[in-house]
Amino acid sequence: MKKREINSARTPVYRDAGFELPSAEITSSAFAAEAEHEREPDRYIYSRYRNPTVVAAEEAIMKTEGSQWALLSQSGMAAIDIALSIFQEAGKKSRWLFFSEIYGGTLSYISNILEKRRGLHIDFFSPDGNTYDYDLLAKTINEIKPELLYFETVSNPLLIVADGRRIIKEARKQGTKVIVDNTFATSMLWKPLDDGADLVIHSATKYLSGHGNLTAGVICGNDLSLMQKAIEYRKFVGHMLSPDDAYRLQTQLSSFELRFKRQCENAMRLAAMLHSTPFIERVLYPGLGSHETHHTATEILGGKGYGAMITFDLAGKTAEEKRSRR
Repeated sequence: MKKREINSARTPVYRDAGFELPSAEITSSAFAAEAEHEREPDRYIYSRYRNPTVVAAEEAIMKTEGSQWALLSQSGMAAIDIALSIFQEAGKKSRWLFFSEIYGGTLSYISNILEKRRGLHIDFFSPDGNTYDYDLLAKTINEIKPELLYFETVSNPLLIVADGRRIIKEARKQGTKVIVDNTFATSMLWKPLDDGADLVIHSATKYLSGHGNLTAGVICGNDLSLMQKAIEYRKFVGHMLSPDDAYRLQTQLSSFELRFKRQCENAMRLAAMLHSTPFIERVLYPGLGSHETHHTATEILGGKGYGAMITFDLAGKTAEEKRSRR
C-alpha cells in the first residue's frame, strides 16, 4: 500500500462504505482517476470500488504469487466469473476451450451462465483415462483456434496433474489466452504466470485462508490491461471482498506455506496408508508412483509436494458393500 500516516504493524480494518473527499475539486479529481481503474487509487471513494484493507491483503497475495497484481473477490466462483467475463464482448463469435475434468461448480457455471444465459460457444477437452493426450490437445487447439483456454493444475476430483507448461506453449501458438485454476497446487508448488499463463485464479477459501472461517477468491496476473478490466467488472457487479474477511485472510497468509507444506506431507503419508489397505480399491494421489500423472506432477510441481487432496474408492462390488466399509 502507499505510505499512510499509520504506525500500525498491519493495515487495520477499514469498514468505511464511503471515504471523505474534502472539496469539490478533490472529489472531481478522485472520480476522474477512478476511471483509470488503478490497482490502488490515490484517494479511496467507495468500498465497492477499492478498500485499503482489501488492497493490503491483495499485496500479500502478490508476494506469494510473484504477480504484478491480485484482485480479491468474495468467493472462488466470483473470481471465476470475473476472470471469464472480462474476455466477453457483445456480438463477438469466438470459441472457448475448457478441460472437462474441472470443479463441478465451474462446469455448472459454464452450463447455466456461459452457455444458457450468455450464448457462448464452449468446447471441452476430456482426459484419456486419468491423464491427458497432449498430441490430441495440440490438434484440437490448432483446429478450433480458441480465444481462451481454461484448465486446472491439479484437477478436481481425479487429481490429474496437467503439464501446464506444454499446454500454455500450445495455446500460445494460436494466440489463445490461458486461465489456470491453481487452487489445489497453490503458488507454493507451481506459478503458472512464470510460464506464460495470462491469469491465475484461486479459491482462497481453501489453502490460502486455511481456517474455514471465510470465503474468498483471487485473480492474479501481470497484464495491466486485464487488471483494469477486472477492476471495472468487479466494481460494477459487486464482487468485492469485505474488509473484515480481507483482514482475516491477510493474517492467515502469514502461515500459508508452513500449513500447506505440512498438509502435503500428511497427505502423502495418508495416501500411502490407504494404498496398502485391502479395504480401499483405488487411491488417486499424484505423489504415489501408481498415479498416471506422477511423473508430470514431479516435473511441474518441482518435487516440493503433490498437494493435499486425496481421492479414493472403497473396496466392494456393490454400493451396499462399499457403504459397509466406511
